[in-house]
Amino acid sequence: MRETAPEQPPQSPGLANLLMKYLSVQREKSRKYSQSWQRQHAADELKTVAKAVNYLSEHGISTLAELDAALSSVSDQADAIRAGMKTAEKRMKELQKLMEYGRNYQTYKPIQDEYRQIRWKGKQEKFAEARRAELTLWDAANRYLHAHLPEGVKTLPISAWEKEYTALKAQREAEYETLKDTRAEVAELQKIRKCVDIALRADQPAQTQSRTKRQEQER
Repeated sequence: MRETAPEQPPQSPGLANLLMKYLSVQREKSRKYSQSWQRQHAADELKTVAKAVNYLSEHGISTLAELDAALSSVSDQADAIRAGMKTAEKRMKELQKLMEYGRNYQTYKPIQDEYRQIRWKGKQEKFAEARRAELTLWDAANRYLHAHLPEGVKTLPISAWEKEYTALKAQREAEYETLKDTRAEVAELQKIRKCVDIALRADQPAQTQSRTKRQEQER
């Protein structure tokens, strides 16, 4: 009985070879087109591969496993940045509401105080009719602030809300720039992965034939 060597863990394919294979596949595909189109297509594909090789070299990525790990990592970074931005955006909306209703409360409170101090019903009704819009705005602000602020708040911290909003806005703008760069990196990695997939698919028939031949020899 012939001893079989222990199976070695599969090696992650080298990206340099796969990208060269990709160029070969694209060259074969272009043969059915005109010479001028083939030249332009070849030049475009060379640029794509050169850009991919530069990126991979700069980031120390040489195998398919490393490429997939990098793509997963950068995608996770983009997701984390966007999640942080959503949290900031939600808080900014809350602050906008608080500032809007806080200003309305302060602006129209003297009118509300004047209304409440009128003792004669008829006069009070006339005042309410004449100042209905302001009283309605104060009432809406009063209800909103009661619902959204802790009990016992004596002074509306509008200045603090404005500072927090300004800081969050600046943070969001900085994160947006980072997100754009990170998404561009994700797109570059996805483009490289697409080229690699084309090369791998082209290799599959050859690998299948080689495997079949080896199996026949072992019988």
